[in-house]
Amino acid sequence: MTHILLVGTDLPVLEGLAQSFGALGFSPVVAHSLAEGRDLAAQVPPLIAVVSRELAATSSSETLSIPLAPGGALVLYRTVGSTLVTLSPTVQRAVLADLTLPLERNRLMALVHHVGDRARVTGRDRSGSPTPEELLHNR
Repeated sequence: MTHILLVGTDLPVLEGLAQSFGALGFSPVVAHSLAEGRDLAAQVPPLIAVVSRELAATSSSETLSIPLAPGGALVLYRTVGSTLVTLSPTVQRAVLADLTLPLERNRLMALVHHVGDRARVTGRDRSGSPTPEELLHNR
């Protein structure tokens, strides 16, 4: 089962995402701080860490220290109407996407599926190796 880590302080957005991911068969875990997220990720590394842009801007080193599963990715989010905070160049390079939620919820779901497929095809997924059809398709 694919683990998704959701880190932020906007509880309604995180709860909505957790329910959406759960309905799609993922295993979401919610953390309210970067330290809590890092501790949860150390136990079971997530394929995707969805982190509040505001938290990532306040502590770049903590954001980048969240362990991810092989082939995993870091995604940042901000809510509609929130102020846009500046990110360090290091965090900007490490991020797969920077989304505005809930407006880009479908894009987030598509990214999670894509990263999961990419991890499975490249053999980085723990659940098994790629099928011969997947290997031929990705040539």
